[in-house]
Amino acid sequence: MSQLPVPGRDTVYVWVGRGDGGRPIPAGRLLRRAGATLLGRAEAQIVVGHGPDGRPFVGASDGGPRMVLPVSVSRADRVVVVAARVAGPVGVDVERSRPLPALALARRWYAPAEAAWLAGRPAGGRAADFLRLWTAKEAVGKALGVGLRDGGLRRRMPVPTAAGAPRRGGTARLVGGGELRPVPGVAGLRVGHPPVGGGLVVAVAVVGTDAPPVEVVEVQVDGDGTVGAARRTGHVAAARSASTERTSLPVVVRGS
Repeated sequence: MSQLPVPGRDTVYVWVGRGDGGRPIPAGRLLRRAGATLLGRAEAQIVVGHGPDGRPFVGASDGGPRMVLPVSVSRADRVVVVAARVAGPVGVDVERSRPLPALALARRWYAPAEAAWLAGRPAGGRAADFLRLWTAKEAVGKALGVGLRDGGLRRRMPVPTAAGAPRRGGTARLVGGGELRPVPGVAGLRVGHPPVGGGLVVAVAVVGTDAPPVEVVEVQVDGDGTVGAARRTGHVAAARSASTERTSLPVVVRGS
C-alpha cells in the first residue's frame, strides 16, 4: 500500500523495515522510499547524502526546485527505522526490548530524578521503561542535531506513560505512551513512543510548536535489499496543548 502524505498537514512518517535474512538492512532503500513518498518523485530521482554535520538528508535530483527532506535513521539488529517529516527536524531511535540492569544503568547515566522514578516502577517493566527513556534521549538529540553530546543523557525527558493509563477524559493511552509530549525545559520540542510491536521500542522527536501526528508504516526488506509493499500499522494522534544515527547502549556497568 502506498503511504501518501495529506496535503497541508504536518505529519511524521516512520518506516519500520524488518529483514528476513541475516544481512543488515540497507537504510538507503528506506530513505529513498521516504523521499519518493513525501517529495512526490520517483525513487530513481531521490538522492541520499549527508550534510556538513554528518546528518543524513534526502533530496530530489530531477532538475526542479531544490527540495530537501529532514530524515533520521536508527538500527537494532536486522531492523532499520527511518523517520521523515516535511515540516521540520525529526529524530528517531530504536532499541530491541531485552533484560537490562536498568537501575544500575539509570543511576550511572540518567538524572537523579529519572533514576528515582525508575526505581519506583514495577520491577518487571523497568527494562522497558529504561529503554523508553533512552530512546527518547537519543531521538531528541538527533532532532536537535547534537546527539548525546554535552550531557544529552542527563537531559530530562517526559516520563513514559504506562500502557492503559487513563488520559484526561477517560480515554486509554496508546501502548508506551504514544503522544508526542513536551520535553521539560526545552520550548518547542516534543517526544513520544509510537507503538510498533515486535519487541521494539521506538521514540520519535520533533522540533516545532505543534505536535504532529505520527504514521507508522511497516515494510519487509529482502536479503538483497528489495523493499516490499508498505503496510500501515499505526496512527498516533497529536497531543493538543544511508547511515545510522545512534549511540550504542552501554550494557555493562562497573563501579555502580
